[in-house]
Amino acid sequence: MHFFILTGNSCLQLGGTFSEMILSEPTENLQFRTPSAPVFAGIASILLIAGFLITFGVPFLGHWLVREDPIHPADAIAVLSGRFPQRAIEAAQLYGSGYAPEVWLTYPKNRGGSKEPEDERNFEVLRSFGVPEGSIRVLDTPIVNTADELNAIGSWLKESGDRSVIIVTNKAHTRRVHSLWDKYHAGDGEMLVHGLPGDAFSPARWWESASSRAQAIHEMLGMLDVWAGLPVHRPLQKSA
Repeated sequence: MHFFILTGNSCLQLGGTFSEMILSEPTENLQFRTPSAPVFAGIASILLIAGFLITFGVPFLGHWLVREDPIHPADAIAVLSGRFPQRAIEAAQLYGSGYAPEVWLTYPKNRGGSKEPEDERNFEVLRSFGVPEGSIRVLDTPIVNTADELNAIGSWLKESGDRSVIIVTNKAHTRRVHSLWDKYHAGDGEMLVHGLPGDAFSPARWWESASSRAQAIHEMLGMLDVWAGLPVHRPLQKSA
């Protein structure tokens, strides 16, 4: 292939192929650099850390969310809303085993709709499992979220003069319940968190189940909210 360059009244012919022209460039202008040893070491370190976090960090998250207490006899057993009817059934069984003389239910603020309010349904479950009507107390402070429930439980502990309560919830929820109590109600009395024995949440392999994944993500977002001072799930009433 030949190239022609017109310069004024003259014509210059450049012979040779394009590849020949490229190869004729001074070799000092073509520099090929290979990553240095420190760069290779940095990449290897990042991959190693990522592998470690995936292998050990992800399972650790599930175990970290579960923070249960060894339970002992207390003044009351409190059933947090949700997971109907498993929590109420477990509370009735704890009552039957002599762990407390009373079972407390929380009072949902939103009581409209076609469904019977959850406190009434939990009441019926407790009665059907042998808890006497006189041993069931519905706390009258309206609640919307976990922070509200713990406010109601802590307030009644102080008002009634009771000193301890066993709180029944699902396993993935136990860490957040503990964190809220320690942060806002440590002076209200002793709180023991009891997770449902038959809970389907799998701490070691929580990512494999849609239900466990949803719980883990929900609780991690809830923990971020607790650490930030509850900007998202603000309680209806401030804790005393």
